[in-house]
Amino acid sequence: MPAVIDSSKIDWVAVEAADCAVPAGHPPEDLVRALSAALADPDPDVRDGAPYTVLHTWIARGVIPADRRLELGDEMAERFEHPRTEARTFAPLVLDMLVAKGDFRPAWVDAFARWYPHEEDLRGHDATLGWLHAVAHGADLLDRFGRHPDVDPVRMLDLAAARLTAPTDHVFDQLEDDRLARAVARVLTRTDMTERQACDWLGPIGVRFRSDRVPTPVPAHLSNCLRTLRLLHVFADRGVRPSAEAEPVPLHHREAVKARLGEVLDLMIRR
Repeated sequence: MPAVIDSSKIDWVAVEAADCAVPAGHPPEDLVRALSAALADPDPDVRDGAPYTVLHTWIARGVIPADRRLELGDEMAERFEHPRTEARTFAPLVLDMLVAKGDFRPAWVDAFARWYPHEEDLRGHDATLGWLHAVAHGADLLDRFGRHPDVDPVRMLDLAAARLTAPTDHVFDQLEDDRLARAVARVLTRTDMTERQACDWLGPIGVRFRSDRVPTPVPAHLSNCLRTLRLLHVFADRGVRPSAEAEPVPLHHREAVKARLGEVLDLMIRR
């Protein structure tokens, strides 16, 4: 069992400034628990500051042993049920780091799928808690899982549709729609889906648009969905960049996806 170290006893800013060198006298695996606790801290300067950078760097460099990384992933999967929003919404960021490193457990996907469409606190930023970003952080992990060879991409597309159609009074205001659209586009670059699989996840969204024929103003969840699908249409037309420096990658069934997106968006326009 890793030693329990009080995160406040470690000068993580100094560790970050020293190129994330492991503090003397503390094996890195003994520090992981403190970093895990820091990424659930209500103080945004702790949660989203130097501890985040240090953990990301240690995972990427392999400083943390593989067995301890798997344990950390299990901790993050359990954290989706944490009572505090900031703890839940930073869990997908850590899982994204781990999966990017090559760590993976199917149970992590199951835990994420149980949480993502049902998270009710969709605030992007809070004046006290700082960044929460449930939709955006979840979108990043959806992207990562959706391109993993051991994850069914259709499941991730269906999960995106469930997130978009979940009732909410919160209008995305911190680029959550952009992040989710990009994540879906990245999943749709996979070449192992049929044309039907690439399009069928849009069906429930079209049904929701047809059933929610209410007077203006447009409900928040429909506004969120509409803006997400508009950007996805752009990605379908132009491709999606894996990184800022890379060339756009085309969606595998781009013409079929564009056509289905147009049909679903038209349902909203004709409300």
